[in-house]
Amino acid sequence: MKEHIDNLVKLQGIETESNKIRSILSNDTQRLNSLSCRFNEFEQTTKDEELRLNELKKSYGLYQSDVETNISRLKKSQEKLASIKTNKEYQSLLKEIEDVKIMNSQIEDQMLECLEQMDDIERVLADRNNEYEKLSKQLNKEKQTIDHETEKNNKRVAELDTEWKKFSDKIDPQLLKTYLMVRDKAGGIAVVSVKDAVCRGCNINIPPQMYNDLQRCDSLKFCPNCQRIIYYWKDTD
Repeated sequence: MKEHIDNLVKLQGIETESNKIRSILSNDTQRLNSLSCRFNEFEQTTKDEELRLNELKKSYGLYQSDVETNISRLKKSQEKLASIKTNKEYQSLLKEIEDVKIMNSQIEDQMLECLEQMDDIERVLADRNNEYEKLSKQLNKEKQTIDHETEKNNKRVAELDTEWKKFSDKIDPQLLKTYLMVRDKAGGIAVVSVKDAVCRGCNINIPPQMYNDLQRCDSLKFCPNCQRIIYYWKDTD
């Protein structure tokens, strides 16, 4: 029985290490996804700013075209003043000229506002371009590190899978079935040691007679509290 227990302990050790590495692999994947999302969000924000800048440039161009059109209208109206014969027509044309001047003044104010916004965005984009390079380098560096760790950990998991098969083949099929059933019910840990009559799985004392029987290692024992397979261990784990 001791040999069977030893194999179960080795099996548990293999699974514990394998689960730990798989957890690291999962965290690495999440880290990489988080970095990619952060980078994608940064790119999208930059594109949004560039789009806003282009829209402002278009608006500025339209304003500029309107101003030029109004200047042309003013010129024609002012030339026409000399040929006006009635005071009514003269006053009407003067009002038209004044309205166009007011309109142009309002458009020029909008153009100035556009220019200010464009300057602000261009400064932001200049800063973001510098930040983009830093972020890109950081992402690539961390990706290389994660890829290297992932390759190493995947290799180790494959080795552990082979070891698990090797040791599981040494275990009686019925005993292995019991082990797997206990493992699934006990949150992944099926075998734990007992030291000083305390189960290391649930930290509860086992009965004295069971502790004495456990030291003989002549039969499979289960913790009365957590129902895990238990074994006697002389030294600290």
